[in-house]
Amino acid sequence: MNNNKTAIITGAGTGIGRGIALKFAENNFNLILASRNVNNLNKVKKDCDLLNNDSSYVIQTDITDETSVDNLFSESKSKFGKIDVLINNSGVFDGGAIDEMSVETWDKVISVNLRGAFLCLRQAMKLMKSQKYGRIVNIGSISGQVPRLNSAPYTTSKFGLTGLTKAAALEGRDFNVVVSIVHPGNVITELRANRGEDKDVEPMMEPQDIAELVYLTVNLPSNVNLLESVMLPNTQLYVGRG
Repeated sequence: MNNNKTAIITGAGTGIGRGIALKFAENNFNLILASRNVNNLNKVKKDCDLLNNDSSYVIQTDITDETSVDNLFSESKSKFGKIDVLINNSGVFDGGAIDEMSVETWDKVISVNLRGAFLCLRQAMKLMKSQKYGRIVNIGSISGQVPRLNSAPYTTSKFGLTGLTKAAALEGRDFNVVVSIVHPGNVITELRANRGEDKDVEPMMEPQDIAELVYLTVNLPSNVNLLESVMLPNTQLYVGRG
């Protein structure tokens, strides 16, 4: 293992998480790749290790489970001695008309997108406060600013994630723990494909486009923070869309 910065990336097996992992691997980060799907994580690990030899480590994690998240951070700390960066990327989408939505649908989205983000952020904050440094980047969505129709749980979770980001940024200030949120527009991901959306209907970005912004955010001078940023295709409709 090298002695460069260490980052935990949740939801690292596909989509934006995979794109961020590859970008970080190119730049000599030690990586902890976390998600529930170990097969996907092992594929990403192989790609990352080609870019930065033996630099990544897989930990199967359910971010909605407190014990699983605690294990993610304790094992990561044991493996690398420190955690410089957390990328809170795991997320799910589901929706429908509010008056027809089941409580199960609501709970599933809020549990992953908000509870899971909180559990990971909480553990990162504990560790980073003791280190007196660290950066946390939450992956939001422009749906957390301008909702898409029939997206109540997803939209609510991303609005909530913005609030969590700002509250955490305030709490981390005196400990040199910097917290940011990145709001992507349309990105071509497996999640979008599984929803049956045609990537040609609306302008799209690639996961590596978002990875560039996340990498920039993490590597800003230590005295500044890009607290909240929006990245979307030049031609994507924004107001009223999400």
